[in-house]
Amino acid sequence: MAFKGFTNDTFSFLSGLTLNNDREWFAAHKDDYERLVVAPALALITAMDPIVRSISPHYRGVAKKLGGSLMRVYRDTRFGRDKTPYKTNIGIQFRHENAKDVHAPGWYFHVDLQECFAAVGTWRPEPADLLAIRREVEAHPAAWTAAVAAGAKAGLAPAGESLTRVPKGFDAAHPLADELRRKDFLLSAPLAPEVLLGPGLVDLLAERFRASAPYMAALCHALGAPF
Repeated sequence: MAFKGFTNDTFSFLSGLTLNNDREWFAAHKDDYERLVVAPALALITAMDPIVRSISPHYRGVAKKLGGSLMRVYRDTRFGRDKTPYKTNIGIQFRHENAKDVHAPGWYFHVDLQECFAAVGTWRPEPADLLAIRREVEAHPAAWTAAVAAGAKAGLAPAGESLTRVPKGFDAAHPLADELRRKDFLLSAPLAPEVLLGPGLVDLLAERFRASAPYMAALCHALGAPF
């Protein structure tokens, strides 16, 4: 199925789920979820897969409802304060062939009622990975700066949380001290909601994913993963 865009009804469903985040409501609207969220999301993944593979043969889009690039709607409520059972966003992550979870570097697409954006990088990497990335930044500041600048040409800006100080073991006077303080290594760009309503979303995501390839390559190099 070709990607034709999401619809206004997709946002209406997300609004309904936000207001009625319970199992009874979701069960009554399961068909709407499949039609308005899952079907267009899988079509988008299918359309993006060859584009992602052309950027790096080690990345892919897996158009499966379970175990694929579409992130599950069911929330893990075991450890958080929020016990609502469902996520109220659409999340798609294009992962490395060796990736084990959402913390691995990848390209990401996000839609909810507050914001829509495209992103690249790694969110909350494991401590060993975080250290490896910081060492990459420290050792290759010119290459890292160039990678960030390449993403900026497509509107991608650094995002995520940072420490208040440069971590122990790194030079506080390093020219990329702000990068060394990062807890998340992400570049992100907002998407206008109306862009989601047509097939042009594929070209826009392709432009931003391609522009951020040097950033992804730098992250993979830091982690010893092929790009």
